[in-house]
Amino acid sequence: QVQLVESGGGLVQPGGSVRLSCAASGNIFSIHVIGWYRQAPGKERELVASITGGGYTHYADSVKGRLTISRDTAKNTVYLQMNNLKPDDTAVYYCNADITTSDYTGSSRHDYWGQGTQVTVSS
Repeated sequence: QVQLVESGGGLVQPGGSVRLSCAASGNIFSIHVIGWYRQAPGKERELVASITGGGYTHYADSVKGRLTISRDTAKNTVYLQMNNLKPDDTAVYYCNADITTSDYTGSSRHDYWGQGTQVTVSS
């Protein structure tokens, strides 16, 4: 059983910054990749940034240069630093993780989602 808990969203003025956190807990053996997705009203969920277990990062073109994904492997936590925010960044941001868990019954690999955190960019 794995839980992903996001935090850090809120109301931000255009041009402002916010940092989102995604903390993973449970019988985690290995985290293969963690990504941040967002879903704006009336739009499909889209990937904005991801980081692999090896530290490789990927960004959507729309956020390159403004968003930075990073991780604290000791805490199983991934961060999304969001700078120079625009109204178009308004969305619910979700954390998604591809994780292998391990316990006395064995190991298994699954995809997990957090509950989402709202980011609203408005003056």
